[in-house]
Amino acid sequence: MHRDQAPGAAPPGERPDSRRRPPRTDAVLADPRLAEAARRLGRPLVKTAVVDAQERARHGQIAPADVADEALRALPPTACALRPVLNATGVLLHTNLGRAALSEAARQAVLAAAGATDVEFDLASGDRAPRGRSTVRALLDRVPAAQAAHVVNNGAAALVLAATALAQGREIIVSRGELVEIGDGFRLPDLLASTGARLREVGTTNRTTTADYAAAVGDATGFILRVHPSNFRITGFTGTPDIAELAALGPPLVADIGSGLLRREPLLPDEPDAEGWLRAGADLVTASGDKLLGGPQCGLLLGRAELVRTLARHPLARALRVDKLTLAALEATLNSPATPTRSALHAELRELRERAGRLATTLAAEGVPARVVDSPAVVGGGGAPGVVLPSAAVALPEAFAAPLRQGPTPVVGRTADGSCLLDLRTVPAPADAELAAAVRLAAEGLARP
Repeated sequence: MHRDQAPGAAPPGERPDSRRRPPRTDAVLADPRLAEAARRLGRPLVKTAVVDAQERARHGQIAPADVADEALRALPPTACALRPVLNATGVLLHTNLGRAALSEAARQAVLAAAGATDVEFDLASGDRAPRGRSTVRALLDRVPAAQAAHVVNNGAAALVLAATALAQGREIIVSRGELVEIGDGFRLPDLLASTGARLREVGTTNRTTTADYAAAVGDATGFILRVHPSNFRITGFTGTPDIAELAALGPPLVADIGSGLLRREPLLPDEPDAEGWLRAGADLVTASGDKLLGGPQCGLLLGRAELVRTLARHPLARALRVDKLTLAALEATLNSPATPTRSALHAELRELRERAGRLATTLAAEGVPARVVDSPAVVGGGGAPGVVLPSAAVALPEAFAAPLRQGPTPVVGRTADGSCLLDLRTVPAPADAELAAAVRLAAEGLARP
């Protein structure tokens, strides 16, 4: 390089390389579209997108004149890194995708609660009021057998609070067949032992009798724990007492129902519900809000008033409490139970096949190798193990899986037997056009050299 040559300039006698002359950062940021984006998303995020686009121009990947357009295309819809995706996996409650999708009513409630609210304030008297009182009322309306209710930040927290408040330094009687492992390697016995309670294991992996529990009851008993094995099944020579038998033994009976049903669901006859187990004699029922209830992540505690009051006043309850957005979303879910989870669970197979047929026919006419196949959907989220929900999927070549995940509207399907399957039971019908557009874009990308 000539000693008087500026960095990045063309050698003497050569024409300047336009790829090395992207527009200045301040000039790009002055574009009205990017200025508006900076007001909405924040200047640092927008500037990062501009700098990335400038770098692409320097390497000849885009024209300098396209820097502003490329920066705009790279901007996320919100200032949050989380991206909305289309769940086409056929797993209704996909833990890695956030489990239950919120209903429109719940989304609107979250927006309404985003500013200042009366979450702990009585507008009539001007005094402090019980936190989440309207959400608790909605819970009790849905579960009449419960005398009281309390909400914490997830299902595991509900069990931790119960164990800490009712059995710290005492014994929890639990069947060996119910010492389950939950998601990401967390094990129920470790979770309970961390509270300072002692586990008194009874019975065997496949059979536990009422007599096993009765023999373990003593002065050190904090409570009897019944855990519904929601994420696995044991078949064959098995047996476990019903709720009424355990309730008759004397100590408080805490029952974890697993999948979060508040009332009976005919499509899932083996899944227990809070109302049913409370009526059968359980003193306290714990459940998750983001599973079959179809609401936000939270843990529900329902049951006898004195037990719930003990839990709610325990110092740990403050650390486990939920925020106003969760309370708003939960209340709206309870008051308007038409959730995406329920819609997916009750979708008719005939309609799913018709939707898949329309999508596959449209895409095939455009040159995309798409076809309709039957697909086994599942509940997921640890709910209804072994239950298969017959569904229909659009089958594409497996090569579509990665570009679909990485597109502007990420689509997550599942791969099987060399195909990428887009199961429509977990895709809301209004999103079919968006799904088709994502497939077209992926096909275009695969067609490029």
